[in-house]
Amino acid sequence: MTNQPGDADSAANAKKHPGMSRAEFEARVKGTFDQLEEVNDKINARSGRNLFKATLIGLGLGLVMVFSLIVFKEIFVVFAAVILAFTSFELASALRHAGRDIPRIPTVVAAVAIGPAAYYWGPAGQWLGIFAGILLVVLWRLAELLVPRHRAPLKSVAHDLSGSVFVQVYVTFLGSIAVLLLAQPNGQWWVLSFLLVIIATDTGAYVSGLNFGKNLMAPTISPKKTWEGFAGSVVAAVVASILLSIFLLDKPWWFGLIFGPVLAVTATIGDFTESMLKRDLGIKDMSTWLPGHGGFLDRLDSILPSAAAAYALFIIFT
Repeated sequence: MTNQPGDADSAANAKKHPGMSRAEFEARVKGTFDQLEEVNDKINARSGRNLFKATLIGLGLGLVMVFSLIVFKEIFVVFAAVILAFTSFELASALRHAGRDIPRIPTVVAAVAIGPAAYYWGPAGQWLGIFAGILLVVLWRLAELLVPRHRAPLKSVAHDLSGSVFVQVYVTFLGSIAVLLLAQPNGQWWVLSFLLVIIATDTGAYVSGLNFGKNLMAPTISPKKTWEGFAGSVVAAVVASILLSIFLLDKPWWFGLIFGPVLAVTATIGDFTESMLKRDLGIKDMSTWLPGHGGFLDRLDSILPSAAAAYALFIIFT
């Protein structure tokens, strides 16, 4: 029997790749990719978000944040103003979707102005800015009553006003505390430290909850949060806080035993607060502006109350 050309090629490939043909190699590579995709789908199902997209978005925002804090503090003020503007607009839009007439233009204007006011004029500028912002949105909503399509019963208008004030307090005021902390001596390192602790907290909760999570903390509020995940978040926060206390904040190591658990608790409270808010509004995410994350408030929920806690610890220990 004579050898066919295909037999010669197969023999040559067998010499080049002993023990594995080209078809077998391609099948094995395809199987590996299928396994990786299956694992990724399982992780996404348990975590409730696209891990790959979430990681890319998180790294991008993190790099901008670190650059602004290390290179030039005023850049962070601009960065914070942009983030607060998007977040306040996002929350106002979600409330409007739920039936509340929240004026978005004055809401965004107040959010943009509060950061520079807190940075350049300190607590007095911050409080003046928040009161001015509240007054602006309230008067704007009352002025809208002159337009027929914005008129509503007194009770509904009262709900609109309370919702407008809520956006100013929850997003604008709490967010501006980070800028207020930035304005303090060496404040950029405190802001960077508390943000890194929040990242460590989120990572610790994610990894621990994904691998060991069984006992739910509050299933009616947040069905994916477990006590095992919370324990992992505290451990990660303490480790990060001790290292940051020694190498960045010039504090004794034991300060990390306070800094870490406090921020882990406030971050968890922030997560639960936003989860309750989204449940009341009947939505899964505040928006789809950040692929893999949801909206800006879905990323800031743990940061907003933690900024207040970090500023309080700065005042107490400095």
